[in-house]
Amino acid sequence: MSNSASGMAVCDECKLKFQELKAKRSFRFIVFKINEKVQQVVVDRVGQPNESYDDFTACLPPDECRYAVFDFDWVTDENCQKSKIFFISWAPDVSKVRSKMLYASSKDRFKRELDGIQVELQATDPSEMSMDIVKARAL
Repeated sequence: MSNSASGMAVCDECKLKFQELKAKRSFRFIVFKINEKVQQVVVDRVGQPNESYDDFTACLPPDECRYAVFDFDWVTDENCQKSKIFFISWAPDVSKVRSKMLYASSKDRFKRELDGIQVELQATDPSEMSMDIVKARAL
């Protein structure tokens, strides 16, 4: 278990699931949350390889912060299969100020625990992480 700058620990399961997503492509996405009772970042939900980006965005709570990683696949104009791993910091405007501060202060340290992040995205509402934005950031 590792500690972030905010004193937030990172559950080993977070790193193990991320390695499975990165190396084995066992998951399409992973959603993480901070469990304030134990001061630890934990896995909230994993998305199976056949789940879509819409499935992913649907599992982010409209009023609570989360971290997430999403394995984005696309085909280039030259017909090449590509993939990028996105780190998404989800902090809806309507979430509690304390929660937004906690997620913001823990983010960089947590992200460093996940070796292999290629693109970072921050979103406060669904329009800031639309598929068009994800595609544009991936290129």
